Amino acid sequence: MSSTQIPANPTSQTVAGLLHKLHDADPDFRYMSLDDLSKVLENGKPDFLHHDYNTAARTVDGVLKTLDDQNGEVQNLAIKCLGPLVKKLPTNILAPLIEKLSMLNLENSVDNSIPAMALRTVVVTLPRPITGVAASKEVSESYSAVSRVLVPRLVGRVVLQNPSSKAVKLPPPPPGMLDIESEKELGAESVDVLIEVVRCFGPMLQQPEVEALQGLLLNILESERASPAVKKRAVVAVSILAIYLTDDDLSGFVSHLIEALRNPHLTPIHRRLYITILGSMARSIPARFGPYLRQLAPFVLSALSQQELDDHLESTAEDGEPDPEFDDVRESALVALDGFLSSCGSEMRIYTDEIISSVLRFLKFDPNYNDDDDEEMGGTQEDEDDMDGFDDDDDFEADAGFDDDDDDTSWKVRRCAAKTLYTLISTRGSGDLLEDGTLYSKVAPILVQRFNEREENVRLEVIATMSSLVRKTGEGVLVNSSGDDADYVNHAPQSRKRRRESSITASFDTKALLSKSAGLTSPTIEPVPASGPRADLAAMIPAVVKASTKLMKGNSIPTKQALINFLDDVVSVQNGGLAEYFGQIVDPIVDSIRPASGFQGASTSITSGGAASATANTLRIASLHLIGDIAQTHSSSVLKPFLAKIVPGVVSAVNDKYYKISSEAIVTVEQLIKALTPPRSRSVNQDHKSDVQQLYKVIIGRVAANDADLEVRQRAISALGILLARSASVEGSSLLPVSDRKAAMDILSERLKNETTRIAAVHAIDTIAALTMAKDTLEPSWIREVSLELSAQLRKANRALRGASLGALKNLVVSPSARNALDESTVQGLTSALLPLLTATDLHLLGPALLVLAALVGDNPKLVVTDELNAALCTLLTASLGGAVLDAVLLLVSKIGEQQVGQKLMLGLLNTVSINGDPAVVGKVIGTLLVYGGTSVGVKIDNFLDEVVNPTSDDAKRSLALAVLGEAGLRLGGKSPLKPSTFTAQFNSQSEKVPLAAATALGRAGAGNIPVYLPAILSGMEKGGNAQYLLLHSIKEILQHASNSSADISNYTKSIWDRLLSASQAEDNKAVGAECIGRLSVIDPKTYMPQLQNYLRDPTPSVRAMIIQAIRYTLQDSDEAFDAVLRASLIEMLKLMLADTELENRRLALTTLNSAVHNKPDLIIPNLGILLPLVMNESTIKPELIREVPMGPFKHKVDDGLEVRKSAYETLYSLMEIAFRKINTLDLFDRVIAGLKDEHDIRALCNLMITKLVVLDPDETTRRLDSIAECFRKILSIKLNDNTVKQEVEKQEEASKSVLRVSLILHNAIPGASTAMGTQASQHQIWRTYWEWIEKDFEPILRALRDENKEMSA
Repeated sequence: MSSTQIPANPTSQTVAGLLHKLHDADPDFRYMSLDDLSKVLENGKPDFLHHDYNTAARTVDGVLKTLDDQNGEVQNLAIKCLGPLVKKLPTNILAPLIEKLSMLNLENSVDNSIPAMALRTVVVTLPRPITGVAASKEVSESYSAVSRVLVPRLVGRVVLQNPSSKAVKLPPPPPGMLDIESEKELGAESVDVLIEVVRCFGPMLQQPEVEALQGLLLNILESERASPAVKKRAVVAVSILAIYLTDDDLSGFVSHLIEALRNPHLTPIHRRLYITILGSMARSIPARFGPYLRQLAPFVLSALSQQELDDHLESTAEDGEPDPEFDDVRESALVALDGFLSSCGSEMRIYTDEIISSVLRFLKFDPNYNDDDDEEMGGTQEDEDDMDGFDDDDDFEADAGFDDDDDDTSWKVRRCAAKTLYTLISTRGSGDLLEDGTLYSKVAPILVQRFNEREENVRLEVIATMSSLVRKTGEGVLVNSSGDDADYVNHAPQSRKRRRESSITASFDTKALLSKSAGLTSPTIEPVPASGPRADLAAMIPAVVKASTKLMKGNSIPTKQALINFLDDVVSVQNGGLAEYFGQIVDPIVDSIRPASGFQGASTSITSGGAASATANTLRIASLHLIGDIAQTHSSSVLKPFLAKIVPGVVSAVNDKYYKISSEAIVTVEQLIKALTPPRSRSVNQDHKSDVQQLYKVIIGRVAANDADLEVRQRAISALGILLARSASVEGSSLLPVSDRKAAMDILSERLKNETTRIAAVHAIDTIAALTMAKDTLEPSWIREVSLELSAQLRKANRALRGASLGALKNLVVSPSARNALDESTVQGLTSALLPLLTATDLHLLGPALLVLAALVGDNPKLVVTDELNAALCTLLTASLGGAVLDAVLLLVSKIGEQQVGQKLMLGLLNTVSINGDPAVVGKVIGTLLVYGGTSVGVKIDNFLDEVVNPTSDDAKRSLALAVLGEAGLRLGGKSPLKPSTFTAQFNSQSEKVPLAAATALGRAGAGNIPVYLPAILSGMEKGGNAQYLLLHSIKEILQHASNSSADISNYTKSIWDRLLSASQAEDNKAVGAECIGRLSVIDPKTYMPQLQNYLRDPTPSVRAMIIQAIRYTLQDSDEAFDAVLRASLIEMLKLMLADTELENRRLALTTLNSAVHNKPDLIIPNLGILLPLVMNESTIKPELIREVPMGPFKHKVDDGLEVRKSAYETLYSLMEIAFRKINTLDLFDRVIAGLKDEHDIRALCNLMITKLVVLDPDETTRRLDSIAECFRKILSIKLNDNTVKQEVEKQEEASKSVLRVSLILHNAIPGASTAMGTQASQHQIWRTYWEWIEKDFEPILRALRDENKEMSA
């Protein structure tokens, strides 16, 4: 039967028709028949063989017979066929099938592993249990077959006696498959069967079965007959089985290992085996195994002791022959130690010093290499002779200096030592050994010394370990803050401080960001801290450069690439740091940029450094990246002496055929352009002109080349934009001839019209427009053409293109060159393109569009201010606006008023918008137009005064009129005819909205005329009652404007302070009073910050609470004078707050610390060691705060500490993002895991933290996967009652979806953990079973989440 004849819905007769061909003499027929049978079984219904026992049994016999086929391909296909067959068999045939497979004797095959492989396939295919989920009938029957047949066959005896068979005398079972005493040779594949039994059916195995399998494995491990391969698989099996050991069994097993390790006659082979088991179990069950490490770790450390090493060296000297077992034991000890550190880091802290000394001892262990100076190099001391055996041109693998010994395995020990150090740095670096100087004082000097390692595999591990230490030093920033590839509109520049000037000019202003990304200023050379990790790294740089330079002159491509990436890490962490040493490293770097001539290094795996393998091409890319980073982070004066070497090499790389090299070279060119052009480089001599011309020619060639790769052209366009922008100034005008500049501008205009290069051209034009300050630099015809082309992009569907085009258009329109360049047709075209953007659906585009229109109104008011624009503005104001967008609206409206064209807009605002929008927003707009438009708008202030006192007017209109008057009073200042009584008269209104609107308007008007209004407000506050509450809002408005403008309240601060303290005692006034107190403290910090600190010791809890809130408000709006005062007192105040006896005050203190982390990181991070323990303490569940509350017949638990814990976790989240390097990673993960077992809100926050941690610290996240999986399983397994309220159901659905989303993120970030088999099978077993469960039971939700992720990334 050919595959085309296989029916879509096969029956048992279809199977029966194939069986006789399985015994055909021709192996091709047998193979084809098996292939057809496999397809039939895959296509058939699950139960199509259940009612034909005879055919099912014959099928089993037929497939089993083909397992003994002489043809290997037939055997392999028979094993593959078992998978679909098992799924279709009746359950009563499973046991006979397993029995026959376990008893199968091969006569025709030479491969004795076939039965075990077949059994493994069957076990893996059977329905398996899922932890936490009740076993189905199919799962129970599968386990029954495994328990009754396979487990006894593995062990060689009946483990679970069947009660019904006690009276029947049965023959003894045959020898077990894993019987070490049998005549058959035991294969590793048989152990794999046991591994799969435990992996698939572990949750259902009963204690006698677990104990029997454990005893069997111990016999194999302790037997002399078992091969090393079998023992290796047995160790894996032990670690997997350990998951299912009871506490007593685990304790007994550990005791057995301790007794064995104490045996004075223990052979090195068995010692190595037991140590390997310890490391494997630590990785398998870290939480349960950790407590035993206090007893077990000394056995591992003793194998790495100086005493044993001395004994070994003495024995070797006497015998003349090294003991080969010595290296094996030390290697296994280091691997086990690695496992202890990675899985049970907290328990290993007490052994830190011993671990470091042991690992460093064997990092230098090279008995076949005589290095007399090894012990003399301490700290960063350099020895001139440590590498003299290698000339610059020598291959580092030369045999000089050590014995030629092919049997030397000491390099494995050194490699394991380097890996263990890597794990130590990874787990104990952040906030621990890095901060106290241990890693740089003890570990780093030895690592740098070991750069001269003769074995390349070890050398790469050493460099990778040192790189990890450097990266750990600069760890903690989640995203790159560089603006080079910023989307200037979609990601508006953020600032930690709100400036005193109006936000109208700052919001949507991309010039500051572009100035940074274009390298307008030389990199700020940060002073090296007096102490700390960065200071330690700076002290190491001389030794690092010397060791690296010698190695980079060799021929080993992997070593050179690892070192170049390492130096790149140093530059990134130190934001420079190589200025004094650039002359030493520039030659080898430039040599690495050049194409290899006649030599291609073999591709070699690298454990670190940003590449999976090292080749000549990846080395060139890494070298170009390093040159670019040095140019970006160092002063121009560092580069200039070496440009004659650098520029030709980089130019050659730009023209390389391999697009990745060309693309990286263009990025390097861009950084060189920034460094060599004004204003960073003030001195422009002829040599530098020549260098810039070379760079220009190669860039323009790549931009114009249509055959170049798209990525290359896009990056070339970006570099061209930088060059044109930098050469537009008076100082830089001599760098490019006028003809070259005009040609480049024309090419940019052309590329703007090309679909593939459009976005890159938009960014380049944006850069040119933003940084061109001089008039007449840009040609009017070019401005008009480009402006219209940019406006045409605003209709495109690509949002990124729309945003970038609008940002470029804004900078182009407001540039000095554009003032007189735009003709009427261009202005009309721009206006018509911008009007569709005046909606509240996309605020990121709305703000810049308003600013462009404001610029156009100033020169062409009649062309821009049309009925369409007025209608669009009126429609816009019916939506909710605020912040920078509202500022942009007010700017546009003020321009319209100034040009005396606002009458129609005013009519629209009064008639169309009126009370349909937010009165506060609409009032600001009308008030602004009223002041700037004057008599041209057709209404006067008196009209709104009449509206306020009109008895027939409704609340909304009166609120709007008050807002208009308040804005008018603010903008008119001393010229305002309004009096305080105009507003205070409305305080007695019966409406809920009018009094508050009047209070806000009073404050805004008062900010414009302090001497008239503020005394009246302060006088009114003495009356108390509701008026006092309203006047607090007025003071808040005044203080807000005083801190952001030049309004002077210095004569009134004492009166304000006294009245604020008095008024804020009332319960209703506390919140707004605290804000006012905070704002006043910012205005006069020297006077009032000490008073705030004193009030933190007030005996009244409510007063302390108010002061804590006030301090929080001070952190948001600040300047340098305030920071200087705050620096001396903030930490002490935070300590007082966090130690408050009141729960609510501690919660407020945590929110204040959270605000300080975001707004004052430079004050918080250096003192994190004081504050973090207090935060960690508040994140723990305190049983004394949990009380039972009777609710009818039931008792309900109330956790009074829940809100404090929420705030603590929110603060931890903020600290994690801002100062990750300063936080002890192990402690942080412990709190996150604990939070996953807490209440819903805390779990949600911890889920979010995990998504960040998998990026910040993927290694530790990987180690914690099993703990995370246990917590996630409990959340997903929560079953709600039928009568559960809707809110609880929705909360649980949200929690489940959040858990699944994080699980998917973890799976994508660490895919190996979900699929690891073989030697990795013992790791992440809990996570793997959890992932299999959710893939099966939550498949629709996971699919929806995957689709959602695809849409977001599209």
